[in-house]
Amino acid sequence: MKKAKPTNPELLELASSLKKQSRESKAEVWRDIAERLVKSRRRRISVNLSRLDRYTSKNETVAVPGKVLAAGEITHPITVAAFTFSGKAEEKIKAAKGKCVSFSDLAKKNPKGSNVKIIG
Repeated sequence: MKKAKPTNPELLELASSLKKQSRESKAEVWRDIAERLVKSRRRRISVNLSRLDRYTSKNETVAVPGKVLAAGEITHPITVAAFTFSGKAEEKIKAAKGKCVSFSDLAKKNPKGSNVKIIG
């Protein structure tokens, strides 16, 4: 049986750049996120806002190696990096004065990956 792997060029480029960032800055968090991203679509993570609200506190930085969905509410501002966001989830995060960023932007701002919490 053939092993499933992603064919999305954007996803493969992102995983490659995160692995490179991990090697250059000796930060294991970026390698871990890259490995989780290249799993098959069926095994990729989907996280609801209610889970983000439950496991984070004010002004934390969170990485979701998959998709952020809009079920639930977010009550405090957080910075969320994810591969994709549903439209409604992005609106709710911004309404709570949080930020939605891409992994490449987060890796540029925080090359060591310090204080980044992976949820999923």
